[in-house]
Amino acid sequence: MTESTAALDAAGTTAPPTSGTEVTGPVDGTEIDVAAEGARLAAAISRVVEGKPDVVRLALAVLLAEGHLLIEDVPGVGKTTLAKALARSIDGTVRRIQFTPDLLPSDVTGVAVYDQESRAFEFKPGAIFANVVVADEINRASPKTQSALLECMEERQVTVDGVTYELARPFMVVATQNPLEMEGTYPLPEAQRDRFTARVSMGYPDRDAELAMLDERATTDPLNDLTPVTDAAAIRRLVAAVGRLHVAEPLRRYVVSLVEATRRSPDLRLGASPRAGLQLLRAARATAALTGRDHVLPDDVQTMAVPVLAHRLLLTPDAALARRDAQRVVTDLLATVPVHRGR
Repeated sequence: MTESTAALDAAGTTAPPTSGTEVTGPVDGTEIDVAAEGARLAAAISRVVEGKPDVVRLALAVLLAEGHLLIEDVPGVGKTTLAKALARSIDGTVRRIQFTPDLLPSDVTGVAVYDQESRAFEFKPGAIFANVVVADEINRASPKTQSALLECMEERQVTVDGVTYELARPFMVVATQNPLEMEGTYPLPEAQRDRFTARVSMGYPDRDAELAMLDERATTDPLNDLTPVTDAAAIRRLVAAVGRLHVAEPLRRYVVSLVEATRRSPDLRLGASPRAGLQLLRAARATAALTGRDHVLPDDVQTMAVPVLAHRLLLTPDAALARRDAQRVVTDLLATVPVHRGR
């Protein structure tokens, strides 16, 4: 427990006393244990993505927060593998879109086609109509095609020729991009990045995990053997249970203070949006639920602050010349922004 967590507990504002740590709720007449279900999902994904428990846990937190995940790292470290493993662990609809410069917005959202027999336009759904959409190398598509995702990701609907079509729940976009190879790529605009709940970097596996990979994947791909451990209906119940987690008033004030601090930072020319604060609180709720608690602690907010906030921020030229990065700025703000005490 951190000093800030202890301070909030001492103020008596963490949560009302509970009889246990199971997060349940009568969503459809049944109870569901978020921590247990999350552990099953994490175990399944970890059989494919070895040696990255923190990354897997973050991906699950984004899923339960009804958010979208941006996986950014160098080639060959398992970005697409993580996205596919997350998708295959859920018995729902999954679509993969390979983003290329010639990809059209209608390829993503769908198009209305004229049917000569019925003499009416018939809507042909695009690849976005799925529970989990894997957007591979998203920054290779043109800004026009990238913008086709804006309404989908924020409002979970698609509007074509003035007609709105609802997307299925759960709905999650898991996008990958390579931050180094700039030839033939289009940087994600600020509005697009802001719709991703969190950004994660895979990083290289440790030595033991890499040795195990060489042995186990010489002839087989564990992704092919991955079977679903839950379904879309169960994920909807998990999301609903996470949304009911208790958040004390001082914690809500703490989230707002963190977001406001990014807007005042001399190292940043663009701070976090109100959407960022909302996503941070949702992600903190999911983190608490996966831990087995029915209330949120400052530690949950601090754990999710860097992945949720850093990719939304833009450095000033001076900060960039000084080789500062957004992650460091957020870390410094966490050390200076106090946790609000209750009365």
